[in-house]
Amino acid sequence: MYFRLSLKIRLDRIVIIPTYNEKENVEAIIRAVMGLPQLLHVLIIDDGSPDGTAEIVKDLQQEFAGLLFLEERRGKLGLGTAYIHGFRWCLERGYRFICEMDADFSHNPADLVRLCDACDTGGADVAVGSRYVKGGKIENWPWDRIFLSKGGALYTRIITFIPVRDSTAGFVCYRREVLESINFDAINFEGYAFQIEMKFAAWKLGFKITEVPITFIDRQLGNSKMNKGIIKEGILGVLKLKWQSMFKNYSNKVKNVADTSGSVYPERV
Repeated sequence: MYFRLSLKIRLDRIVIIPTYNEKENVEAIIRAVMGLPQLLHVLIIDDGSPDGTAEIVKDLQQEFAGLLFLEERRGKLGLGTAYIHGFRWCLERGYRFICEMDADFSHNPADLVRLCDACDTGGADVAVGSRYVKGGKIENWPWDRIFLSKGGALYTRIITFIPVRDSTAGFVCYRREVLESINFDAINFEGYAFQIEMKFAAWKLGFKITEVPITFIDRQLGNSKMNKGIIKEGILGVLKLKWQSMFKNYSNKVKNVADTSGSVYPERV
């Protein structure tokens, strides 16, 4: 009975971790997730890392057979498309709770348990690991990154009215019903704007979003993927979301509808 219960928990929960040149972090982050008291599957989406990140994952798959999965893509195709690829993969395999997090330990793997529990027993449809609610905080970030992040979150709330304090957060757990309801082909952004748009779409479709306080710690190894293009996309993307929600039926735009073949998860080409 214990074995069957443990297996059920493992099949329920998975975390998607996109990687690009994360050889310094990928083994450690996988081992940290695998060591949690509530075991999760791990799906690595690697965008052709030239530093050998995928090879490290392949070696670990022998140790974590049936728990660790790898999807390799050709070249750096963007964070948003990596997550959408992962969402489709997880939905096709029946996972109930689908998480996303960074590979660089800026998100504490131990907090995955609280995010999953918020959706499993806490009544949330989407649980956001939040830096900007009571109990949340940031460590080791320079003042300009903090200003940019807090300013972006406040800007998003003012423009869109979304009731989320940390809308750019990339540490999230979704119930499968949320992801099943979203038309991924209508999600157009990648960096900060992707994270905002996913939460905005879930909110517009009537799902409950809960923020779980976390401590966000700046990466110690590897290089940040932040750039001016991502920041620009975030600023313009928020305005575009607001425009669409004012003058178009945004809910219908992002609501998933099964096609005539019976598949609701067509692969984007």
